Amino acid sequence: MIIMHYIGFDIHKKVISFCEKQMDGTIVDQGMIYATRKSLTDWVKERKTLWIGAMEATLFTGWIYDYLLPHAQELKVAHPAMLKAITAAKKKNDAADAEKIADLLRCNLLPECYMAPEEQRNLRRILRYRNLLVREAVKMKIKTAGLLMEVGAEYNKKRLHGEKYFQELLENLDYVPESVLNLLQMSRISMESFDKMQKSLIRALRSEP
Repeated sequence: MIIMHYIGFDIHKKVISFCEKQMDGTIVDQGMIYATRKSLTDWVKERKTLWIGAMEATLFTGWIYDYLLPHAQELKVAHPAMLKAITAAKKKNDAADAEKIADLLRCNLLPECYMAPEEQRNLRRILRYRNLLVREAVKMKIKTAGLLMEVGAEYNKKRLHGEKYFQELLENLDYVPESVLNLLQMSRISMESFDKMQKSLIRALRSEP
């Protein structure tokens, strides 16, 4: 007969609370470990029985899920809102939360949510960052034009963000304060960074069906 243990994880930025239970609800082990790869490696080495784990979906869940997945028989992620509705209680602490997740897991009541493969999450991360850069690039373009207008500089609006024209423009702005020139250069660097990320994004998307 295969003995299986059920482990609930309550994940935070710096620490992870865990509770390990048998099928009948008996607590085998519980405690707290640091949220580092070394601590997780040491913790995994101490497991003597096959185990299934579960954790709530948070900002920090992704890398911990990926790190523990090869060592678990199965690893599940709980939907935060549904988990909160099920386990709502007046007394709340990390140890209790970990135990509740373990109980829901062993009783097959965990409100599980979909955990995308690491490759897809990496692409999503690029897309989110790309959206951030789009917003920042627009701000930089507006700021660049604004800086030029503040000092009364003449420029071609349609060509302003072209690399060659922009450099020629800076070389001919002798009457512009150095502080403004530095700000213009910073804006240009930010936009070039955005362009590199765009190219990286396209390469990543083209490699994924």
